[in-house]
Amino acid sequence: MGYGNKTLKECTVLLCVATILLLAESRRVKQPRCPASCTCTKDNALCENIRSVPHSFPPDVFSLSFLKSGFTEITGGSFLHSPALHLLLFTANTFDSIDEDAFLGLPHLEYLFIENNKIASISKYAFRGLKAVIHLSLAYNNLGTLPKDVFKVYLCKTKKDLKGNNLECDCKLKWLVEWIHTTNAMVDQIPCSGPPLFQGKLINDLVPESFDCITAEFASYQPLMFESISVESFTFGMDTFVVFAQPFTGTCSFLEWDHVETVFRAYDSIQSTSTVVCKPMVIDNQLFIFVAQLFGGSHIYKRDISANKFIKIQDIDILKIRKPNDIETFLIDGESFFVIADSSKAGSTTVYKWNGYGFYSHQSLHLWYRDTDVEYLEISGKPHLILASSSQRPVVYQWSKSLKQFDRRTDIPEMEDVFAVKHFKVKNELFICLTRFIGDSKVMRWDGAMFKEVQTMPSRGSMVFQPVSIGNWQYAILGSDYSLTQVYQWDLKRGQFVHFQDLNIQAPRAFSLVSIDNREFLLASSFRGKTQIYEHLMIDLSNN
Repeated sequence: MGYGNKTLKECTVLLCVATILLLAESRRVKQPRCPASCTCTKDNALCENIRSVPHSFPPDVFSLSFLKSGFTEITGGSFLHSPALHLLLFTANTFDSIDEDAFLGLPHLEYLFIENNKIASISKYAFRGLKAVIHLSLAYNNLGTLPKDVFKVYLCKTKKDLKGNNLECDCKLKWLVEWIHTTNAMVDQIPCSGPPLFQGKLINDLVPESFDCITAEFASYQPLMFESISVESFTFGMDTFVVFAQPFTGTCSFLEWDHVETVFRAYDSIQSTSTVVCKPMVIDNQLFIFVAQLFGGSHIYKRDISANKFIKIQDIDILKIRKPNDIETFLIDGESFFVIADSSKAGSTTVYKWNGYGFYSHQSLHLWYRDTDVEYLEISGKPHLILASSSQRPVVYQWSKSLKQFDRRTDIPEMEDVFAVKHFKVKNELFICLTRFIGDSKVMRWDGAMFKEVQTMPSRGSMVFQPVSIGNWQYAILGSDYSLTQVYQWDLKRGQFVHFQDLNIQAPRAFSLVSIDNREFLLASSFRGKTQIYEHLMIDLSNN
């Protein structure tokens, strides 16, 4: 028993000695020294003219400053080895960017001054992990904008100093205006350096409603592996369809929208020869297709619901329609009409009327004028036609209620060689787009007595100048055989179109808009390439 107690006492003594030795050894471990080019006191460190951020400082340093340093960026995790810092200051340095997680591992940091440097960009997650900061200064740098939500929730109550930068108060900074108003953030008064609309104003005085940040674009959605010369969209039986005229294959190709695969797929076709126009018209829930051909005459087809196919019901007078170039359909006083513009020397542009059983010739407008296009529109609430011709200026016809025919009203002066005419409205004002292949295409406005020029569009090789309306957006698309197709957007303040986008489509001949499943599609026929389908996409510029 005595021997056991003696052994226990010896072990206890040895354990105590070992513990003392370990403590002594730990005290002999070297503590981090003050880095070269830095000056350290008991609790402060100042680094000057260094080329990188040192990885460690003495453990008692809680205030760290960088002056005139030569590193180009603050990289992620630069201060993981200095968790005791309460104050961090950068001034008169040359770095121009701050990476994400640059200040990670600083749970006690309260003051962060990044002033009078050359910072042009900051990562969205640069300040991630800072939860104790009560003052953040980014004053007197080269910041033109700030990434969305860079301050996030954990910096909501932090006082921020952004003065001395060149902040552009555009859509990319709309989030900051919203953030200032919704979080009661403490931000010093900051003047806007631009854009011109807000230049000199204080960003603190702006409101989110001050910004118009929604724009759009036509994005390529679905190419179609065929050439076409016209395109029409229509609704029949609660479904939406499009039909393309393919002159080289002599086909009217019908497509329908696949709601599952969200693409346009083949539906049916009408075989013909040298097809230039496939024009749909629904009368009393019956679908008619007027097929205009350069050779072999033109015909009218009807959709047979029971047989689920198109059947030819009528030929169009070949003596009057020799070389059809365009077809327009319209209603007047509840009666259905269509008109064919004939471009031959011996043909006649003719209006046809539905009599309940078929279509009969109602009126020949004139002979020998080689009409290339016809447009139906209402002027001051009255039906009108405008005929474009290769041999005379565009002619305006007005409907006579007493005669139930169109009478020549006027022409459009100083506009020779107009290939096509299309109309649109902006705030109840009537405008027309006139297409010229050689020369300048034009936009004109109806002034109550005649059409007067509003804008000239240089156009070489243009055979289509198509206005398109989508919601509050008004566009005009100017096709070209020699260059990119140009999309213009109507500017309400200027009262003119401004360039909006270019589309790379070869030799476009027609455009048509289709609205389906809350989406907008622009269909573009191509005479020498793939027919294209574009989607109209809305873009929020504030989501940078």
